[in-house]
Amino acid sequence: MKFSEMKYERPDLDKVLAQCEEYAKKMAAAQSGEELVQLYREENAMMAHYHTASCLASIHYTQDTRDEYWSGEQEWFDATGPAVSNAARNVAEAILSNPHAKALEEAFGTRILPSLRNLVLSMDDRVIELQKEENALTSAYQKLYGGAMAELDGKQLTIPQLTLYKQSTDPAMRRKAYEAEAVYFDAHRAEFDEIYDKMVKNRNEQARILGYNDYSELSYIRMNRIGYGPAEVAAFRQEVVEQVVPMIQKALTLRNKRTGIENPMFWDSTISFADGNPVPHGSYDELMAGARKMYHELSPETAEFIDFMQDNEMFDVLSRPGKMSGGYEEMLPDYKTPFIFANWNGTAGDVDVLTHEAGHALEGYLAARSPKNIPEDIQCPGMESAEIHSMSMEFLTAPWHHLFFKEDTDKYELLHAEDSFIFLPYGCMVDEFQHIMYQQPDLTPDERNAVWLELEKKYRPWNKFGDLPFYGRGAGWQRQLHIFECPFYYIDYCLATAIALQFFVASLKDHKDAWQRYMKLTNLAGMATYTELAESAGMKAPFTKGSLTELSRAVADWIEQHQVS
Repeated sequence: MKFSEMKYERPDLDKVLAQCEEYAKKMAAAQSGEELVQLYREENAMMAHYHTASCLASIHYTQDTRDEYWSGEQEWFDATGPAVSNAARNVAEAILSNPHAKALEEAFGTRILPSLRNLVLSMDDRVIELQKEENALTSAYQKLYGGAMAELDGKQLTIPQLTLYKQSTDPAMRRKAYEAEAVYFDAHRAEFDEIYDKMVKNRNEQARILGYNDYSELSYIRMNRIGYGPAEVAAFRQEVVEQVVPMIQKALTLRNKRTGIENPMFWDSTISFADGNPVPHGSYDELMAGARKMYHELSPETAEFIDFMQDNEMFDVLSRPGKMSGGYEEMLPDYKTPFIFANWNGTAGDVDVLTHEAGHALEGYLAARSPKNIPEDIQCPGMESAEIHSMSMEFLTAPWHHLFFKEDTDKYELLHAEDSFIFLPYGCMVDEFQHIMYQQPDLTPDERNAVWLELEKKYRPWNKFGDLPFYGRGAGWQRQLHIFECPFYYIDYCLATAIALQFFVASLKDHKDAWQRYMKLTNLAGMATYTELAESAGMKAPFTKGSLTELSRAVADWIEQHQVS
């Protein structure tokens, strides 16, 4: 079924809650492991209808945040979603109370019981009203950000559309693009500050009610982190500071030599070549045709997948006024279909997001059709693992990048490797910033910005802001959607990048073998933990001292050996 043909109907909330309550009773009383597994499957199928409606509403809302009807539906899910989540929590508690709960692990892998425990520990009905408020704040941020328009070059541009100007070969134009963005954020400074302050206090209050010191503790439960915790993440961040940052500084020295920029400022960080960054060649239709050819040649599974996606209107990737910034992939379980949302802007990032979100979508597409008949709740792993699918796909499609970049392909490969490498300290900076924000919730807006600037010195000491508005006062974090919408998610990209870069190095030696290992990991769906998934593909989790040393040198050496002007 094409996306435009999918009918939306608001769920009957009372019916959904009653069905959850009924399944909880049945699961608590199940007399055998076989009965419990069957009830779990049935409950998942029942909830798939609710999740499909919720996702349809969310997709339509983000396609145009100004649309009154879809804004209203999003507000309804914001208000009622916590009650449904709490009902799901009660179902999980009922399962765990059953003496036959171990049968679920035998049927669906090692991750399911810890995931159910985390769900029970992450909420209860005491925090429902706070969650409603949190959802409303998130929607307010989306609307504020989604409505952002900037004036530049005689045009009214969305924030994603400014990216092309930020990559101009003219340094004055690059700075003007950043200044144009700053005008909007500075004009709405008080609103962004107020929304975030309320979010921090709201989430910390939820944590306190549930017995945690602050939201940074609760977040590890809500993000369903299994097998590692704050200590391991802190150790990983330190590894990035010690092993990756020095290598990046060397890579940036080479980049500055390529561009001829002697005293690079922050607004020069987006330019990688003296004659300009590589951009995709072709129209929307030509790029999508390239994607179809790429995935047809990559594997039989990806060929079937891309035909399904394109033939059924499962891409919305062009930027336009009112459309929410960013990109995502969302599953519509009733239809067993992924949907890809992005904001193409004519830069190399268009191909990044295409392959990235396709990595998510392929995993969801395959899991929904798995011969293992995997229940919806465990079709996708934890987000740090899900990002392996997407970030590794960016590298594993390299043999076909020429379809998009033609004679500039070598430039794109270098740019992509550099940017992936440079991302690691940024993602870690976002994570440490959030830990500080929730552990020190009474910081003023100016104090929050000062923390961000201090972290810049630690993780990205090469950045010089001068008198650039917005960024210069340390407020650049406010344009990072994840900090507002899904706190503590961002480190997942870093943990996934640590695996994706291993796939990159492996693919250079034997692409066919790397792809087979990728598919082995992907086909495990949500039935294994992050560490188990990495090990299934012969990769190493990055939590021990020295775990990034060899990898960072390998990536840095490749960058040095593949310099192009």
